[in-house]
This record gives sequence, structure tokens and C-alpha cells, in this order.
Amino acid sequence: MYKVILRKTNRERRKLRVRKKVFGTAGRPRLSVFRSLNYTYAQLIDDTQGKTLVDISGDVKKLHEKGTKTEAAFEVGKLLAQKATEKKIKTAVFDRSGYRYHGRVKSLADGAREGGLEF
Repeated sequence: MYKVILRKTNRERRKLRVRKKVFGTAGRPRLSVFRSLNYTYAQLIDDTQGKTLVDISGDVKKLHEKGTKTEAAFEVGKLLAQKATEKKIKTAVFDRSGYRYHGRVKSLADGAREGGLEF
């Protein structure tokens, strides 16, 4: 139990450390990633106004029905990039939210890049 708590608090520390440096604007929003046990969520946030510009929460469960979690995260990234280009957002700052840049997080970033989003 102690290891689980320690892992969560360490992730929170990493998240705060990254958030001090990463800041999203309307022209270049922050792409924030959240990983749950079964799904991977992403959203583009304008930190100056505190608003979410694009999110991909409702469609995530459909994408995770087939394939692995890593493949689904890639599709989530591509779909987020498509929604962002519809709103004329071409660049973003990647916020990994304290997670290691590996596995699902890396796959989501690769999918967003393939969809046309630049980091």
C-alpha cells in the first residue's frame, strides 16, 4: 500500500514541476494527458483564460473497444489533432502530467503528430 501512495505522490510532484514550466495560450494551448486504468484522455487547454478548447472524452470509450490500450491512445491522439485542426489550432505544448514519456503517453503524442498537431 505504501508503494502505491508513494508512486502517486511522486507523480504529483513531477506534475507540479512540469506545470511550472509548461503554459498554454490561445495560440499555442497545452495538450494535457490523463491516463486511467482502462482509458487515455486528452484535452487542449488555454491557461490564460482557464478554458478547455478541445477535449476527447466522449469518444474515448469507442476507440478503446478494439485493440490494445497503446493503439487506442494513438487513435485518441489522431482524433484530438483532427478536432484541433477544425478549430484552427496547429501547434500545442505537450504536458505529460507527470507520466513517463513511454507507452500510452508516447503513443498519444505520436498520433497527435500524425494527425497534424505540432509540439
